[in-house]
Amino acid sequence: MGSLTRVSLIYTDLETYLQSVDLPKYASLMEGDNVYKSILPENAILVMGNEANGISNSILKMLTNTVSIPRFGNLQQTESLNVATATAILLSEFKR
Repeated sequence: MGSLTRVSLIYTDLETYLQSVDLPKYASLMEGDNVYKSILPENAILVMGNEANGISNSILKMLTNTVSIPRFGNLQQTESLNVATATAILLSEFKR
């Protein structure tokens, strides 16, 4: 409990930041590479879009890799997860 208070938050222009950082940059997309089958680096940047609009085209052009949480089950009709839930799952896989 209280781990959020140990997270450093920085407010900055995302495009400027992405241009200045020399790390792999990942976009979380519905059509991205299966995160469970991907070899993920120890250090990277993960960009999550909002649930209604996704990642803007200007930011998307700056990202070099994609990841996705695959759909399971027979129907394959899931549209998306809540962005907080999806972020938690993807960060867990990067940490693993």
